[in-house]
Amino acid sequence: MTDPMVAYELVLRGIAIGSLVSAAVGIWRVAHGKPVGIAGLLLCVAAIGHVLESSRAFSDQGGIVYFAINLLSLGATGFIWLFVVTLFEDRSIKLATLAPVAGLLALGLAAYVSGLRPIWLAQKLCEASLALHALSIVFRTWRGDLVEARLRIRTPFVAIVALYALLMAGLQIAGLELPARDLINGAALAALGIAGAAIFLRGPADLLGVTSQQPQATPASAADQAALDRLNRAMDADQVWRREGLTIGALADLIGLPEHRLRRLINDRLGFRNFAAFINARRIEAAKRMLTDPEQARTTVAAIAFDLGFGSLGPFNRAFKEATGLTPTEFRRTQGSPNPEISR
Repeated sequence: MTDPMVAYELVLRGIAIGSLVSAAVGIWRVAHGKPVGIAGLLLCVAAIGHVLESSRAFSDQGGIVYFAINLLSLGATGFIWLFVVTLFEDRSIKLATLAPVAGLLALGLAAYVSGLRPIWLAQKLCEASLALHALSIVFRTWRGDLVEARLRIRTPFVAIVALYALLMAGLQIAGLELPARDLINGAALAALGIAGAAIFLRGPADLLGVTSQQPQATPASAADQAALDRLNRAMDADQVWRREGLTIGALADLIGLPEHRLRRLINDRLGFRNFAAFINARRIEAAKRMLTDPEQARTTVAAIAFDLGFGSLGPFNRAFKEATGLTPTEFRRTQGSPNPEISR
């Protein structure tokens, strides 16, 4: 690479670092202490490490500084995944959510220290897997997202970040070399950094999930109240939440309301950030009643899950534990002493 190209590359990487610092400030200013704020800050720090580590102009220096920066960048894809699950699935940060990131870091450290290609390849495949899973979350939760700010940014930003991670991992696994690869990489990182700063520097509270999940205090308009009445009839009297695979589009058709209005109604008036949480709130409350009802003592947890509209036992267990901190079996056990053979 010629000297001018090195200079251009370093300028681009400087722009990327400055933009990432701005994005981190915006995220932390609004969401400090929140799961998405912690994940966003970790992602920005790891991304800065990646900006430095992926430049041969920097890595050629070697030494302890490069080693520290390399360790910092090892978990970049894992922190992308963590940010996606906290932002788009509203997950809290627990040991279970940190485990994939910790595993990726451990593999990367083992590969760096040992220099063994099989370990390095395993780490790159894990990176690709986490990036693919992040992409699947972006698209799987799209239809049920009730927050307009998240709907606007999910595809143009998060998908591009995940695709960048996949591209870099794929090129490294294949051992491909592109002309002026470092310069192109620097330009891509600068573009991602600028996009992140543009989105998060102002730190919109609704996007980052900092606003309280409470209904609006102002009285609903006559049109909104009429729509809420139809929604409540469908949910309370008709119990449409028991239908397996119920979508927001199907519910909107059922109550005769445009889908975008139903999204805004559930988000603004009822305080839910995604459709699955809105539906599952009814299902979990019903599950609690069934699990503590003596007349339902011989009903299996699986039968309860299917009766409440869950397609399988796994999603029911996850949703129930997320809401209560206990699995359905543990919850039932704390309320009495049912036959353990039917508590599965």
